[in-house]
Amino acid sequence: MLLLKNLLFTIVVPGTVTVLVPHWILLRSSQVMPDAWGTPQSLAVPPLVLGVATYGWCLWDFATVGRGTPAPFDPPRVFVVRGLYRYVRNPMYLGVVTILLGEAAFFESRQLLAYAAAVFVVFHLVVVVYEEAALRRRFGHRYERYRRAVRRWLPGTGCEERMGAPPGGPTA
Repeated sequence: MLLLKNLLFTIVVPGTVTVLVPHWILLRSSQVMPDAWGTPQSLAVPPLVLGVATYGWCLWDFATVGRGTPAPFDPPRVFVVRGLYRYVRNPMYLGVVTILLGEAAFFESRQLLAYAAAVFVVFHLVVVVYEEAALRRRFGHRYERYRRAVRRWLPGTGCEERMGAPPGGPTA
């Protein structure tokens, strides 16, 4: 049931952000699929794959370790400091923005690039205004230690040493 809820959330929310809205933007700007596969399209593949893989990995960790979803009304019940969350606090958002950057490159679209930047600003505001406070209330001192050890947007080294957990220690 939990995996089904995560799948449904992914289709509705990130699906809208990464598929539906970019489709509308491209239609509105009269852009179509490129006639030939060139350098921009080839350069777009790595960020697209990386973004999808990042989102999928984080979603898996939320469901299996956190026993929840990315949805604010059904958040993880267990604090997830595993996988990519050891290196950056918001990898799922970064995955979505990376997908959008890949789409902007693939379609050679300035409008999609501007949209990706706007989505990042919205994500930043959601994280700063809502999520960090909610995580502080929900997980207390453990989240504070994590917040001090792991950067919000730029990946760093693993957080085990900075949080005081031994390598190979707890994964949740």
